[in-house]
Amino acid sequence: MTASVDRASIGLRSPRGPILGALMLATGLIAIDATILATAVPSIVRDLGSYQQFPWLFSVYLLAQAVSVPIYSRFADTVGRKPIILLGIALFLLGSILCGFAWSMPALIVFRIIQGLGAGAVAPMAMTIVGDIYTVAERAKVQGYIASVWAISSVVGPALGGIFAQLDAWRWIFWVNIPLCLIAAWMLQLKYKEQKQTERHRIDYAGAVLLTVGLTGLILGMLEGGNAWAWISVQSALCFGIGIVALALFAMVERRVAEPIVDLRLAARPLILTTTLVSLGVGALMIGVTSFAPAYLEGSLGIAPLLSGLAVAALTLGWPIAAANVGRLYLRIGFRRTTLIGMSIASVAAIVLASVSSWPNPWVLSLIAFVLGFGLGWSAAPTLIAAQSSVGWGERGAVTGMNAFARSAGSAVGVAVFGAISNAAIAQGAGPDDPDTIIHASVWVFVAVAVTALLTLLAAAFMPKDKVEDHSGEPAS
Repeated sequence: MTASVDRASIGLRSPRGPILGALMLATGLIAIDATILATAVPSIVRDLGSYQQFPWLFSVYLLAQAVSVPIYSRFADTVGRKPIILLGIALFLLGSILCGFAWSMPALIVFRIIQGLGAGAVAPMAMTIVGDIYTVAERAKVQGYIASVWAISSVVGPALGGIFAQLDAWRWIFWVNIPLCLIAAWMLQLKYKEQKQTERHRIDYAGAVLLTVGLTGLILGMLEGGNAWAWISVQSALCFGIGIVALALFAMVERRVAEPIVDLRLAARPLILTTTLVSLGVGALMIGVTSFAPAYLEGSLGIAPLLSGLAVAALTLGWPIAAANVGRLYLRIGFRRTTLIGMSIASVAAIVLASVSSWPNPWVLSLIAFVLGFGLGWSAAPTLIAAQSSVGWGERGAVTGMNAFARSAGSAVGVAVFGAISNAAIAQGAGPDDPDTIIHASVWVFVAVAVTALLTLLAAAFMPKDKVEDHSGEPAS
């Protein structure tokens, strides 16, 4: 098959169209959730209290997503993709219902864990199914359909979040997921008939536990250090000590088990290692802006949640616009060069954001966020497809899971680091109700975002050079 693909052969009216439509709707669940919550954070804090705890709403969700992705990916290579994605939708539905009834910030944080466990199945399984049924050249076109979901969600999500926040009805942020979950599950059950391989796999439960304990210890230490307890204290020492020891044991276990939850042997391949590092940075960059920009604008300028959502909408709109067109670019110049261009754009935008954030302006921030999102859109898709294309069916679930795990782990650790920076600056200032303090804290957060962007660009520079002629062909078996 040549790189030239007839769009009619892969569109929604094609034989695979109903499956693509179901995957788009399932992706919409995660896309909406990625944008709708951030604009309502100040409203939730006013209702439930605990400003210092709001980063937990993102970090526990992302932590649950990160540690569950590799487990789901291993099960998907055993029982198939369909049962796993349906399980994920069910958990996401349950978590959404419970979040809507949350009576306190700790309760909402706990229910976000259930949502995260669902998202950990939905997002990577949708990407894996696309990798199963479309060639690399076809995926360059399919990416436009998937990107359209994120484009629509980037506008609808912040707008709905802002409207619900202004109406003091933030619980509908979660209840709006109910019909989407039901329709997505029904479509997948009806339309997707997979032919799975029957090879049996063993699940690395010890690795899953150690990874969960390790990441939880580090995130707990970063978010609560200097807040619930002093940085130099017994509590901090325990959190960081347990986290580091657990992750060290995790690395030892993964080298010995037959089928590790995160296959470090895959990471020994230069392409897999570098694309994983880029995904790690992309996750941190995404959460650094979407989680903190609304609170920065509302806290410094006192603007309405709907207007502060423009920054989130701009970033998540720039991403799918780039992703929808990036296929033509990497088919022409290769995965590595495309990723380098994307991360260069994102790095410049992040540096500009850090430079101008002392003077809050929603329109300037929205423009910068759009450019940043555009750069990330030109980086995320090529790295994922490059990794998927380097393996066969039996490893594709694990490789896709590693990529999704890296992005979720990057977001989880990123929001913890950025939250620790923000909380430290607020603690040294006049508190979360003082506009100058919020500006000062946000400046340091955006400086950290810029540093992260430069490190991610460095990782992209080490991606192996690829041949353009290898980017078309049938899906690996």
